[in-house]
Amino acid sequence: MTLDFFNQFMTSQMLGIPLVLLAMIAPSMFIFTKSTRLTYNRTMSLQYWLMLSFTKQLMMSTNYKGQKWSSILLSLMLYLLLLNLLGLLPYTFTPTTQLSMNMGFAIPLWLATIMLGIRSQPTMTLGHLLPEGTPTFLIPILIIIETISLIIRPLALGVRLTANLTAGHLLIQLTSTATLMVVNTMPTTALLSFMVLILLMGLELAVAMIQAYVFTLLLSLYLQENV
Repeated sequence: MTLDFFNQFMTSQMLGIPLVLLAMIAPSMFIFTKSTRLTYNRTMSLQYWLMLSFTKQLMMSTNYKGQKWSSILLSLMLYLLLLNLLGLLPYTFTPTTQLSMNMGFAIPLWLATIMLGIRSQPTMTLGHLLPEGTPTFLIPILIIIETISLIIRPLALGVRLTANLTAGHLLIQLTSTATLMVVNTMPTTALLSFMVLILLMGLELAVAMIQAYVFTLLLSLYLQENV
């Protein structure tokens, strides 16, 4: 029974084609591109307004060098958001429940912010490892602690995204299985479980959007420290 719950995180196949390919390509099809219309329709206007608002909020406290990353962070947020939402549809697969894929996003971008800081302001970047005014006997310990916390950052990004989405999917799977098992014997309990399942779907919808935003927001904070 336990293995059946985790089968939803395995790569499904249809006609010998892994559905993970569809799950990774499909989000880009939902992002509207520039059209030949003289005026945008309501959907495109809402999309552009949301993108502009997100970019302004993300880059409000970042200098000019950091603002060059706005298109990268915006594209990352939209891609993660659509991947997370895609996993809530039936017979689909959520790639962001795989730690390897999330680490593939987190490590290169985190490393790019570190390299940018070492290139543009090496003194301040290395200064984050040792707070000002530290007693002499605490310097080696603090440097080790700050170095470990710096290295853990991409791991925390990937694990946070994976754990939140995995926990939500497992909870929905458990609740739906329990509802189907008691629907004939205890219809009242099944109805209550179904109502809880609806609430969990709404919660998972919010988690899918929030986690994409948090992932991008933390990357922008790491960027602000190095520009």
